Amino acid sequence: MSSEIKIGHRRIGAGHPPYIIAELSANHNGSIERALETIKLAKDCGADAIKLQTYTPDTMTIDSDRPEFKIKGGLWDGYNLYELYKLAHTPYDWHAEMFRYARSIGITVFSTPFDETAVDLLESLDVPAYKIASFEATDLPLVRYVASKGKPMIISTGMASEEEIEEVVACARDSGCKDLVLLHCISSYPAPVEQANLLQIAELGRRFGVIPGLSDHTLGTTVSVAAVALGASVIEKHFTISRADKGADSEFSLEPEELKSLCENTKDAWAALGSVGFERKEAEKDNRIFRRSIYFVADLPAGAVVTAEHIRRIRPGSGLPPKHFDDLIGRRLKQSVTRGEATSWDHFD
Repeated sequence: MSSEIKIGHRRIGAGHPPYIIAELSANHNGSIERALETIKLAKDCGADAIKLQTYTPDTMTIDSDRPEFKIKGGLWDGYNLYELYKLAHTPYDWHAEMFRYARSIGITVFSTPFDETAVDLLESLDVPAYKIASFEATDLPLVRYVASKGKPMIISTGMASEEEIEEVVACARDSGCKDLVLLHCISSYPAPVEQANLLQIAELGRRFGVIPGLSDHTLGTTVSVAAVALGASVIEKHFTISRADKGADSEFSLEPEELKSLCENTKDAWAALGSVGFERKEAEKDNRIFRRSIYFVADLPAGAVVTAEHIRRIRPGSGLPPKHFDDLIGRRLKQSVTRGEATSWDHFD
């Protein structure tokens, strides 16, 4: 298992802050100007990468009105598949400008290819990594072609059975992929929070020897933050300038202030994890003085025998620890003490 990989300028793994991918998908709404503005906003919000989807309606499906090509229910009810992908696709001839612009402002850009022609286009643009979508995770010929390029791969596991995940992981590795991330994913748009099943994230890492993460289709950012606390090193979220502008994916996409919060809060969640151990943390050291300890609460002469009325367990913590309270009862003082004086073994015979 690789403990870390590198995509663009960032190292990814448990020892690094979570890698945040803003998914542009169809949220350009058919405008390259909007696409470029979305890339800039993702960078400004703190995302590490912007991810595209590279396909045309003809590389995804055929134009057919047969019942099985019609979408029934959900956000895209009534569309046939060809119509949806015609509406949502990012034209191939936009890619060079989008890649150039993203690189010019310092945000990593890569994409999800949906067929071999998309891979060829992305290779011509020197893409640094590839994403395989949940719906294509069983397209092993495509996975094999992508893996042969030797780039890091991020594979979503939505809908996949254990056997299917085993197959796609083996296919990727056997075909040349050395750096692999598996994203836990619930392929529902939006996904119900109560079905997020985040405990699966660590299991993906353990079971398949990969860096685990989350492709999050729930609303809001809570699930993503929780995922980081449970071991996710990569978070992918759809991103739009404004949900009010509508679009094929807008309903389950984050707006800029939400993406900014996601970037900040996931990094805080990662920073809070720390490590296993019983060492006193630096932030606690100054407060040790406010623990309880044993103090004299009466003026006593040398030779007096200490009773329970003479001492108390109080703050601050300069005296003997409270566990010695019973040990001090009945002991004789070898020097006088005053009320408010911290106890010490030096006081006693």
